[in-house]
Formats: sequence, structure tokens, C-alpha cells
Amino acid sequence: GQRDEEEAHHSLETFTFYLSEPLSKERVEAFSDGVYAIVATLLILDICEDNVPDPTEVEEKFHGSLLEALSEYGPNYLAYFGSFVTIGLLWFVHHSLFLYVTKATRLMGLLNILSLAFIGGLPLAYQLTSEFAEKSHNEIEAIQVSCVITFFASIFQFAIWTTALLHEKETLHPFARYGGKEHAFMFAKLALYPCVSLGAFFLTCLLSEFSTAIFHLMQIVIPFAFLALRIFVRISLTVIKSVMSLSRRKVVLLEEEEACLSPTETLS
Repeated sequence: GQRDEEEAHHSLETFTFYLSEPLSKERVEAFSDGVYAIVATLLILDICEDNVPDPTEVEEKFHGSLLEALSEYGPNYLAYFGSFVTIGLLWFVHHSLFLYVTKATRLMGLLNILSLAFIGGLPLAYQLTSEFAEKSHNEIEAIQVSCVITFFASIFQFAIWTTALLHEKETLHPFARYGGKEHAFMFAKLALYPCVSLGAFFLTCLLSEFSTAIFHLMQIVIPFAFLALRIFVRISLTVIKSVMSLSRRKVVLLEEEEACLSPTETLS
């Protein structure tokens, strides 16, 4: 029995060591960039295949006006741009993450592959959301599937950063470590998409009548949130520091007042 326990403990140490073994950071980034590029290309291929009007239809139905024919497919183009912006922002977050990663591990590579697996599902999310213009009866399900895909694609990115924090001296640049200048900003940037997509999912469950409006609002708000994120984080940190400094001053003043009081006054 003791030998079995020692062998199990040894195998567990071997497994954890295997996950913490180094992995080529450049290969991880190159593979990820390739997946992002292919997924972004698939979106425009779907546009070219299904959302381009036929010349005879333009001539007969729209009297030769190409702009009027394209306006009929306007919601599909908006869905394309929304999906493309989602891919672009997730790539931007991925780039920012690995900019501060100094050494990748096998566990980080595994989490990255899981994130890319859901990134590859974003063309499916585009196809589902492009049907909104046709007043599909499955709008809520389509929105929820899109939110789930976005959530898991971003939550695995957050998991990569969390894994790097466990061995931050070896895997992260000092700026991104706990207490570093970019730590709070990286936390907010990586947590934005998981929080917003999860919130949109539950809001569509509670307010099913406004599901389409909630989804479009999410696509509009997130890009502006990324632009305002650094300002918001700096203001939040300033407020937190001022509150903590005020509380410390109060504690110091109370200690000074107690020190000035006589023993009898202190007991009373």
C-alpha cells in the first residue's frame, strides 16, 4: 500500500511537471495568428457566397440600382462587421496577453488550443446572427449560441493569464505581474468579453423579447469599452488608493489620539 501511494505521488509530480514544461512561445503565436486569419477569411467568403445580389435580380427588381440591391442585405453586412470586430478584439487581447508572456508552458498551449477551437466557431455565430433580418423563430437560441461561443473563446484566454500568474516570475513580464503597472489593466481587458457575453446570455433568458436589441447593444458597447478601459481602470485605481489612504489616515489619527490620552481616560 505504501508503495502504491509513492508511485501515485510520483506520477502526479510527473504530470504536473509535464504541464509546466516550456513550449515555444513563437510557435504558439504563429499557430494562433493563422487560425485567426483563416476564421476572419471565412467570414468574408460567406458574404461573397450568400449575400451578393444576382445581376438579373438587380436589373429586374431594383431597376439596375446596385445600392438598393445591397441595402436589402444590409443587416447581413452588419452581422459580418460585428463578427469581424469580435474576432479582431479577441486577437488584440491575445496579442496583448502574449506580449507580456515571457515563457509559454504546455498547459498554456493546451488552453490556447481550447480558446482557438471556439474562435473557429465564430463563423457559425455569424451565420446564425445574419438570419435576424429574416425574422427567424430561433433568434434567442442563435444569440445564446453566439454568446456561449464568445464566452468560452475568451474565458480560456483568461485561463492562460491565470495559469501564467501561478508561476509569474518565470512566465510573465514584471509589468503584468501582481502589483505591476499593467496588472489591473490586463485583468480588466481579459475579463471584459467573458463578463459581457455571460451577462448578455442571462439577459436574453430573462428578457427574451429584447434579445436581438441586447445582442446588438453588446456588439456596439464592447469596442467602445475597450477604448475607455484604460481610463476606467486608472480612475478606479485612483479612487481605491484615495479611499485606502483616507482610511489609513483615520487609523493613524485614532492611534495618535489614544497615545495622547491618559491611562484613566483610555480605560473610561
